[in-house]
Amino acid sequence: MIDDFDLLPRDEAFDPFSVVLFKALQILAFLFFVALLIVAPEAKEGKVDSKAEFLISLDWPDNHPDDFDIFVQDPLGNIVWFRRREAGFMVLDRDDRGGLNDFVLVNGRKVLTSTRQELVTIRGIVAGEYTVNVYHFTALTSQTVPVTVTVQKLNPIVTIVAKDTVELDQGGEEKTAMRFTLDATGQVTETSHIQRSILQTFHNSKRNAG
Repeated sequence: MIDDFDLLPRDEAFDPFSVVLFKALQILAFLFFVALLIVAPEAKEGKVDSKAEFLISLDWPDNHPDDFDIFVQDPLGNIVWFRRREAGFMVLDRDDRGGLNDFVLVNGRKVLTSTRQELVTIRGIVAGEYTVNVYHFTALTSQTVPVTVTVQKLNPIVTIVAKDTVELDQGGEEKTAMRFTLDATGQVTETSHIQRSILQTFHNSKRNAG
C-alpha cells in the first residue's frame, strides 16, 4: 500500500555502462585539475618588483661611531630623509645610525657589521636639479670625518655620474655634497657643489606656516 502513494524512492535498474562512463569522467576531471596545478605559475605573495633609475650612497669610515644622515631634494621640492623615507620617486632604503644599528640578522641573532652606509634610490625620472646634503647628526669624536657621496645611474648599465667627499667635524653640521641636473630622458646634464641648506627649507616652511 505504501508504494501506491509513492512515498518511498524506487530502485532503478542497474546500468553498468552508465557507471563506467561516470567513473571515466571523474578520472578525466582529476587529470585536468592536476594539469592545471603543474602549468599554473607559482604565486609569490608580497613580492613587488621595483626598478630603480639612480642609486645615491653615503659612506663614512668603517666602525665609526658617529651618525651621519643623507638628505635628498628633488626638483619638485620633495625631500627624503630619516623622518620621511619615501618622497616622490625617492626612497631611503637604508638609514645607518653609526654604532647603534649596524647589524644583520643571522639565524635570528644580531651580528655586528663594520660598514657605515646610507642608501637612497630614485625610482622614476623627474627633470631638474637634485640636491644631496650630508648632516652630522651625532658627533661622538672630536675628529674630522670624511664622508663620500656617490651617485650611480643604473640603467642601461651601472655608471658613476658624480662622486665627491666632504669633511665634517661637529654635530649639527650640514654640507651640500653635490647637486646634479637630469633631463627628461634621465641623463645627467650638469653637476655642481654650490652649497644650499635643506634644513633651512624646513625652518622656512615652519615660519611660513606660522
